[in-house]
Amino acid sequence: MPIRQLSPETVNRIAAGEVIERPASVVKELVENAIDAGAANVEVVTVAGGLSLIRVSDDGQGMAGPDLELCIERHATSKLNEDDLFDIRSFGFRGEALPSIGSVARLEIASRSAGARDAFVVIVDKGARQPLKPTAINRGTRVEVRDLFSATPARLKFLKSERAENLATSETVKRLAMAHPEVGFTLVMGERASLKLPRQDATQAGLLQRLAKIMGRDFQDDAIEVAGERDGVRIAGFVGLPTLNRGDASQQYLFVNGRPVKDRLLIGALRAAYGDTIPRGRHPYLALFIDVEPRDLDVNVHPAKTEVRFKDAGAVRSLVIGAVRHALEQSSSRASAQGGRETIEAFSATLASSGPLAAQPVLEGMREAPRYQSGWGRPAASAVAFAREAHSPFGLRGEEQAPLAAVDLPSAEAGAHSETVAEETLDRPLGAARAQLHETYIVAQTRDAVVIVDQHAAHERLVYERLKSMLANGGVARQGLLIPEIVEMLPDEVDALLEKADELADLGLVVDSFGAEAIAVREVPALLGQCDVKGLVRDLAAEVLDDRGQSALTERLEAVASRMACHGSVRAGRRLTPAEMNALLREMEATPFSGQCNHGRPTYVELKLGDIERLFGRR
Repeated sequence: MPIRQLSPETVNRIAAGEVIERPASVVKELVENAIDAGAANVEVVTVAGGLSLIRVSDDGQGMAGPDLELCIERHATSKLNEDDLFDIRSFGFRGEALPSIGSVARLEIASRSAGARDAFVVIVDKGARQPLKPTAINRGTRVEVRDLFSATPARLKFLKSERAENLATSETVKRLAMAHPEVGFTLVMGERASLKLPRQDATQAGLLQRLAKIMGRDFQDDAIEVAGERDGVRIAGFVGLPTLNRGDASQQYLFVNGRPVKDRLLIGALRAAYGDTIPRGRHPYLALFIDVEPRDLDVNVHPAKTEVRFKDAGAVRSLVIGAVRHALEQSSSRASAQGGRETIEAFSATLASSGPLAAQPVLEGMREAPRYQSGWGRPAASAVAFAREAHSPFGLRGEEQAPLAAVDLPSAEAGAHSETVAEETLDRPLGAARAQLHETYIVAQTRDAVVIVDQHAAHERLVYERLKSMLANGGVARQGLLIPEIVEMLPDEVDALLEKADELADLGLVVDSFGAEAIAVREVPALLGQCDVKGLVRDLAAEVLDDRGQSALTERLEAVASRMACHGSVRAGRRLTPAEMNALLREMEATPFSGQCNHGRPTYVELKLGDIERLFGRR
């Protein structure tokens, strides 16, 4: 077959196949044009999922008659400065969207430029262009797309349900609205206004208000501001506390130079920044905006411009990890508002359903607990136990728990008694310990809140962070066992542990072979105290087998350290003295990421006094 030149209509339809995948793609192109035109308000209307009608109206600069005629020509644009493809400062620049849409639908564009007396309209019906006509319209542009894909009906069978197409359109508008809080957006689907976003100030506070309208109150309450700059690359936005996470990445929004993107480099950087603060398979909430010099960015690597390529990808990744991790560390002892709110809501639901007797099960549970739960007394420790604890780095007594620092001897009196707390302690983020419930939860008081701490989860994070610090500073201190602990295991587990023996030694755990089905443990991390060695080694074997070399060395070491910390932390059911409780609270305040345990669960919840008063009808 001889080579021939394709007709303009065919070329436009091919381009439409690349750019216009579904109604949401049309909305994206038209809204981006409105933003590029300087619009302060944008309205989007769709009917039948966008197949019958898509109308985008804006109050931007508008177009004069000659520009209106030219905008429907292929590769006609006002957004490219002297054909410089390396200085892209707008959304669209190739001039493909409007002619592509006009080739597969009925396209009508009405516009009036700023200061002009007359307005004009141009119509393109499935590639057939009609003459320019006068019309009536206020300043700005109105674009109507009817009967989408009527010129290519085969495309219709690849579309999803009307509801799915509406969701895709809504998501597209939301992403663009996040990047431009200074622009007001209205989205009407059918006869219902599904989204109305008023204009916000071009500040971080205004941005957070816009994000809250889209991502919800939970994100607003648990959002942490991120800001940073390095080598001409800037990052700003908000990330959620690690305890605010979900099973998919649908609440992760990334923008580069105001353009919504889905970039593997950035997603990987965020995963590294959060690290071990969230559980595996969970994803944090976030909205981050990265700005780079246009010449250091290629936005033309994908027809729909959803992917970008950085000139210095390593620098961008480093900035993202550093800025996000710094923000998380600065707010590491901050309580999740979601946890406290859910607790109050649970109490409210119980009171509403059960009436005045709702609190009876709670009171009965408190009576059933040992008498120590509401007081500070406990039996005295033996001289042997004290001698062993005096050499530990923390000082917490117990046969199988790692101790805490700077605590005194337990009271010799077994009965309950009160203890005076320094007034300034109430101003601390976690306040002063008041009681221990069910030998598991520490109740503390601040000036305006009640804090409930899960002692095992909290101490697990403390031990883990200390292990990581030791590992980063040359290795974990070891404690030799007088008699090696022999642990019987399956041959595969023995081989897996021996293969990682050097890594385990860096973490203070020294193991040797003891036949085909056993491991001899000769040294353990001194920080863990007298832990359950057999249980620890068996769990580590499962951890190593599950990984099988898929993770980097640092990730493997941190995973093993996390498992060790779980075995070495103070357990639920462990009675603590007032000094031990307060030492735990102070250590939490000074330790990064202490707001969640190694598995990503919250270590404490904070109940604001105002919420408690409303619960009991005091407000």
